[in-house]
Amino acid sequence: MKKIMIDHVTRIEGHARITIKLDDAGQVTDAQFHVTQIRGFEKFVEGRPYYEMPSITSRICGICPVSHELASSKACDAIMAVRIPDAAVKLRELLHCAQFVQSHALSFFHLSAPDLLLGMDSDPVKRNIVGLLEEHPDALRDGIALRKFGQQVIERLAKERIHPSWVVPGGVNVPLDPQAREKTLAEWPVAMAIVKRTLALWKRTLDGFPNEIESFSNFPTMYCGLVGPDGSLRLYDGNLRFVDPDGAIVADQVKPDDYATYIGEASLPDSYLKAPYYKPVGYPDGMYRVGPLARLNVADRCGTPEADAELEEYRGRLGRIVQSGFHYHYARLIEAMYALERMQELLDDPAILGTKVRAHADVNNLDGTGVIEAPRGTLIHHYKVDDNGAITWANLIVATGHNNLAISRGILQVAKRFVDGNRIQEGALNRVSAVIRAYDPCLSCSSHALGIVPMVLELRGPDGQLLDEVG
Repeated sequence: MKKIMIDHVTRIEGHARITIKLDDAGQVTDAQFHVTQIRGFEKFVEGRPYYEMPSITSRICGICPVSHELASSKACDAIMAVRIPDAAVKLRELLHCAQFVQSHALSFFHLSAPDLLLGMDSDPVKRNIVGLLEEHPDALRDGIALRKFGQQVIERLAKERIHPSWVVPGGVNVPLDPQAREKTLAEWPVAMAIVKRTLALWKRTLDGFPNEIESFSNFPTMYCGLVGPDGSLRLYDGNLRFVDPDGAIVADQVKPDDYATYIGEASLPDSYLKAPYYKPVGYPDGMYRVGPLARLNVADRCGTPEADAELEEYRGRLGRIVQSGFHYHYARLIEAMYALERMQELLDDPAILGTKVRAHADVNNLDGTGVIEAPRGTLIHHYKVDDNGAITWANLIVATGHNNLAISRGILQVAKRFVDGNRIQEGALNRVSAVIRAYDPCLSCSSHALGIVPMVLELRGPDGQLLDEVG
C-alpha cells in the first residue's frame, strides 16, 4: 500500500493533515482527516469559577472568540437561572451578527477565494491573497472592507476586536453608546452593497465548477441547526432541529438542555477531534452536518426580506435540500446578507439603547448549557459546577466536530475523483484541501504561506522507494 501525506492543510484555522491511501495500482482506497493539535480546555477549566468561563473559552480561538464567549455566557445564565434584560439580548445578538459578517468575509475572500476566483489548478505561488490583489483587486478590497466593518462593530460594542470581555454572565457590561449606533447605521449600506456584489459575482462564477460541485462532499446526510418557533433561521437563540437527507424533520424544537438525548460523541483513533453523531440512528450512520449549508437546509426561511429572496433563488437553482459541500460558499454569502439585515433591524429598535443590561445572581443551578450558531455551525457549551460555582466538568462540542465525519468522507470522495496515485498533481491535492476549506473548519488558529508550495508531498511505494515528490 502507498500513502500520500498532505501535511499541513493550509488556509484553514488550525493544524491538520490528510492521509490518502492507495493500492498497488495507484487507486485511492481510503483517506483520513487528522486534527493534530490538542487544546485541553475542557480539563484545565476544572476548578475555575463559572463566571470566568466566557473570558477563558474565548481564548480557544482568535477568529471566533465572540462565538465561544456567547455560548459560554448562555451556559452561565442557565447556572444563574436568570432572564437577562431585553437590551442585553439584543446587544448580544448584534455582536453575534457582526461576528458572522467578519468571519464569513474572512472565509470567502481570504481563505477560499484564491481557489474560487483564481482556479483550483492555478499556480500555487500566486494562489493566495497577493495573487487575488493582482487578478481581482476590487473583489479583494471588498473582502477586506466587509471584514473590517464586522470587526469595527465588535470593537464599538465590546471595546476590543479580539477576546472582548463585554459579554458576561447575566448580560453585557455596559449599554450601547448612541454614537456607536449611528456610526454603524451610517456604514451599513456600504457593507450591504459589498455582499450584493459578491453574491452576483459568485452566481456568475458558480457554473465554472461542475466537477467540484459533483464531488465536494456531495452525498446525503442529516442536517442540524437552530430555528425559531416558526422554523425561521436563528443564529443567537432558538432550538435545535434535525432533518433527514430528504428534508423531513426528525427532531424539532430540541431544547439546549436536551442536546445529549440526540447527540452522541465518538472518539477516533487517528484524530484529536471528536465525532458527534445523531444518537437515535447511532454511530457512524448518524452522520449529520452543521454550518451555513445545513442551516439553510434546516430552516424554512431566513426571516429577512433580501436574504429570503436570495434563499428562494438558491433553492430554485439547487433544490430544497442542497447536498454538495461546495455550496457552503454560496450559503455563507446568503447568511452574511441575513446577518446584515438583522443588524439593521436590531439597531432600528429603540429598545437596544436600554440601560438595564445585566442581571445579577448567584449559583441557582448546578448544570447549565448554552447553544448558539457559530459561523461554522452549532456550538454547544455545557458546564457542571459545585455549590460554590467552581467548574467540576465541562463539555464543548464545536462546529468542526459536528462536521468531522462528513469532512472525512468528503476528502475520500474528492481524492477518488481527482487523485492519480501514479503521479502527484498539485491541483488535485489542492482540491482535497479545498473540500476542507469549504466547511471553513476552526481547529484553533492557522498559519499561512505565501509564494511557496506550503507542504512537501512524497509518494512512496510499498518498499519505501520514492516514486514522486512535490514541494
